[in-house]
Amino acid sequence: MLSAEDLTVIRDALQRDLTPVEAACFENLWSEHCSYRSTRHLLKMMPTTGPAVLLGPGDDAAIVSFSETCALAIGMESHNHPSYVDPYDGSATGVGGIVRDVISMGAKPIALMDPLYFGPLTDEKNRYLFSHVISGISGYGNCIGVPVVRGEVVFDEGYSGNPLVNVVCVGTVDPTKYLTARVKVPGNHLVLVGARTGRDGLGGASFASRDIAEDAEAVDRPSVQIGDPFTEKLIIDAMLAMAATGKVLSCRDLGAAGLAGASSEMCSTFGGIIHAEKVHLRETGMTALEIMLAESQERMLLEVAPEDVAQIGSLAERFDLCWSDIGEVTSDPRYVVDFHGEVVCDLPIDLLIDGAPRCSTLSQERYEAVDLFTRPVTDLHTLALQVLSHPEVASREWIVSQYDHDVQLRTVSLAHDAAVLRLEDAALGLSCGCNPRHIHLRPFDGTACAVIENAANLACMGIAPLCIVNCLNFASPLDPKVYWQLSESIRGLSMMAGALQIPVVGGNVSLYNQSDEQNTQILPTPSLGMVGKGAVRRLQKPEAGWRLALVGATHPDFGGSILDTLTGCHGQAPGIPDPAVVAAVRNVMARNPDLVTTDLSQGGLLAALAGLAPDATVTLAGDLLTQLLSETYGRFLIATPDETMLAPLEYTLIGTIGGEGLTITGEGESLHLSRDELISADQTLTRTMRQSA
Repeated sequence: MLSAEDLTVIRDALQRDLTPVEAACFENLWSEHCSYRSTRHLLKMMPTTGPAVLLGPGDDAAIVSFSETCALAIGMESHNHPSYVDPYDGSATGVGGIVRDVISMGAKPIALMDPLYFGPLTDEKNRYLFSHVISGISGYGNCIGVPVVRGEVVFDEGYSGNPLVNVVCVGTVDPTKYLTARVKVPGNHLVLVGARTGRDGLGGASFASRDIAEDAEAVDRPSVQIGDPFTEKLIIDAMLAMAATGKVLSCRDLGAAGLAGASSEMCSTFGGIIHAEKVHLRETGMTALEIMLAESQERMLLEVAPEDVAQIGSLAERFDLCWSDIGEVTSDPRYVVDFHGEVVCDLPIDLLIDGAPRCSTLSQERYEAVDLFTRPVTDLHTLALQVLSHPEVASREWIVSQYDHDVQLRTVSLAHDAAVLRLEDAALGLSCGCNPRHIHLRPFDGTACAVIENAANLACMGIAPLCIVNCLNFASPLDPKVYWQLSESIRGLSMMAGALQIPVVGGNVSLYNQSDEQNTQILPTPSLGMVGKGAVRRLQKPEAGWRLALVGATHPDFGGSILDTLTGCHGQAPGIPDPAVVAAVRNVMARNPDLVTTDLSQGGLLAALAGLAPDATVTLAGDLLTQLLSETYGRFLIATPDETMLAPLEYTLIGTIGGEGLTITGEGESLHLSRDELISADQTLTRTMRQSA
């Protein structure tokens, strides 16, 4: 419902009461999900331009140059609340929505990434949600033929009752022929293409802009859309064919706020009129409000010149898609909806689209985390196996095996820190995610480190970043501490993106991520997606006799670590490392395709060793607990057949590959993990989910 303050602003502007359709339009388009009213001014801090940016934030997706003949369309969205109420359909339609954002630019979708955040798997409901979300993503992505090539997964109590399902989509388009989402000429027609409109998804935008209630699974189920991936595949092919004609002048997919949202935003540069009775429907007796606000999936809205409507309609029919000529672009700056001859909505279009009052609750108070470290009393061998068994460290084979990641025949590698696709004669690198526990303790530093971490993932493959997209997932902005976390995170993201000269070209803000049912509030989760470009390199596997080198200094950074999660040891959260080390490693990797490297993140050096060199002998200086399990950023483990390849990096040789299992010695202590122990720990996530099936 609209607040009393919003109603006062609207009535003062209109000097009259609202019709039901007008009230619903304002409720959805002035929601946080659509208007970004709490964050719009903060987002202006982000660097959004650069030599490769052809189209930045503000459209369905951004356009970034990859080569003279190829551009990338890239976007990122969330489908959090729907994925709790109905995990299969909620996650599936999240994939469908972000894919249509890319399609609307005239681009062909080629890859998906899915950073995901859930409550602990020790809880049966969390396992149910996790299982069905993965099924929804795989079911939809596999059917439409777009590979899921990268993802991250975090498990924390804060996400119980409010999991986060974020999805990145990347597509390709001719850099001279991409579409945009703003109408061009008054008098042109608005053509709706795709699935018939039903009553599913009503109020989805406003539903996404409030916390999850105790009875959400029953009461809010109608707000969750139902997806049809087979229709989506037809839309992909049809939109590419329509865009190729040059007759589509602008395009927008129907997502949040349905037809009302898409048509009003699309027409905001001029004005528009919608004839609601002309919309092709799935159900009988639908009202104008239901037609305009339903969020039925697999629908696109196109601007077409009057003389070209028949040609576009004929193409829709060729792909077995329904279509309707439902409205016109006008020169009058108003948004009008009529229904069987009755005007049910007549609003100044700028008031509807841009008039939501700013909602600022920025707290000047700082919230410092406790960083007193308490050393765990458990022996190092037990701690090491517990860390390696944690589902954020163990193998994601149970997830990855459900995704068709080889469809479209571009996939080069998924096994390393970043996914790599072959695009033209170059490598397209993809990375995603963040560490919410670090960000919770130090929002500015933690978010800056998330930028470094994703850039480091690309650096391990010798790939330079092109751009960032983000999904800013936070709890209620009305909570001063949450708003402080949000503003500090945006500040940290903006600072580091600027320092590394990586433009932030688009994204999404998802607020009110908290649950009355579970009495939980999510950790601050500014999830990132990053893509980059480099040379296609052959994939190496380290061999016996190769040396292991550690790049970067280690500090006792246990706060928010996997060790902290398991033991409650606390300690200081990681600070911001020198970002120059990332560029240095990237340059060395680009020159030396025989090197194999991984950056250190969750689980620290121990997890990196177990993944890169499970059979090795390692000697470390200093306290083994700190050296192995600290999660200091800006560190890399490199396996090399020839030490001279590492120049000019500053590094420490720490061991040699060979033997059976992982043997590590330090000052006065040692650790040996057998291959059987390492394999068993690595299979923890798969074992847990298969046993609960």
